[in-house]
Amino acid sequence: MKRYERLKEIRGLDPEKDALKIYRLTAVYEFPWDFTRALELALYRTYAVPSIGRLLAETAELTDRTQKRYDDTALLLDAVVEHGFGTDEGRDAIRRINQMHRSYDISNEDMRYVLSTFVVMPKRWIDAYGWRRLSRHETVAASVYYRTLGQHMGIQDIPESYEDFERCLDAYEEAHFGWDEGARRVSDATLDLMASWYPRALAPLLRASTLALLDEPLLRAFRYEPPGAAARKLVRGAVRLRGRAVRLMPPRTAPHYARQNWEIKGYPNGYRVGELGTFPVPGVRGCPVPHGDASAAASVE
Repeated sequence: MKRYERLKEIRGLDPEKDALKIYRLTAVYEFPWDFTRALELALYRTYAVPSIGRLLAETAELTDRTQKRYDDTALLLDAVVEHGFGTDEGRDAIRRINQMHRSYDISNEDMRYVLSTFVVMPKRWIDAYGWRRLSRHETVAASVYYRTLGQHMGIQDIPESYEDFERCLDAYEEAHFGWDEGARRVSDATLDLMASWYPRALAPLLRASTLALLDEPLLRAFRYEPPGAAARKLVRGAVRLRGRAVRLMPPRTAPHYARQNWEIKGYPNGYRVGELGTFPVPGVRGCPVPHGDASAAASVE
């Protein structure tokens, strides 16, 4: 297979009817590393909306159980990508996501914003750092895929196109990004988690490198000291250089799903999709039911 042969295959598909197939080809064959980084950034930037960051701090899932929350989020989203919306695994994943969300007072506007980050941030990341830019087919397919996911999650007034998702994201961030002490704790815990995947001596460098990839609105919202221009140029240049190196490599012949990422640490012996996440009691913040008491949570839903 030649380097651009899969892109040719994608362009031969219908981005509306074949949205899942195109999204899967893009995410697990063409850009698995980039999609992982972009979706990490997508979720991370939602903390800068105080209503979201504050809730995450109150549940303590991202401050006290950061690795588990990271693993569960990645695996639940991954199950839908791998298996599709109409399979047992896909339905179980969406059911778990919905059960957790229904336990908290989350506005439709916040949910729609989070969904928008999943559409917009991968394109922005890949266009900046990937081995090639996303095609129009891939952009439309991603919008259709996440619109479908949003419908399964009961989100209302979902944007219709990528451009609508992008306008939704930019407008929401301009109106709502701001400081919150709890959100800053969640942000710090997430940065610490990412640094923990590497030798401890590299932690300060990794934290500084991550901050160099963040945009000004995010840095202001969390009140981080902005990195210097030289640091930003060095870090972003290094990530772009990686993309150019990947372009010279043979295309991937086997899929790479998020469950295969080495950053997933919490399930060395495997997992069941229906048992991922927490089982919070509806209306009670910060009180997730322990994993072994899932039946107790089910009894109150």
